Amino acid sequence: MNTSIKASLILAAALGLSACSDNAQNEAAEAANAITGDVQSTIDNAAADVANISVDAVGAAENVADATGAAAANTAAKAKDATANALDRAGDSLKDGADKVEH
Repeated sequence: MNTSIKASLILAAALGLSACSDNAQNEAAEAANAITGDVQSTIDNAAADVANISVDAVGAAENVADATGAAAANTAAKAKDATANALDRAGDSLKDGADKVEH
């Protein structure tokens, strides 16, 4: 009888351990799935951040190019006006000189 009780206790303990083992395996699998989901989410967020940075960088480069083009156009317009004014003054000076020579 004593051996029978010991065997029953050992069997009950073994069944309890095997149940814990299944439970532990399930919990470990759930934890692994949760970690995998977190890692995937982090990767997706990082990829989205990189894409947004790229879009922002392209937009900034376009803005700089637009500003540079506008500045170049303004400078060219000012140079054209200054040249026209200088030519007008030179023409006026030539007329004045020609008038003085005639008189």
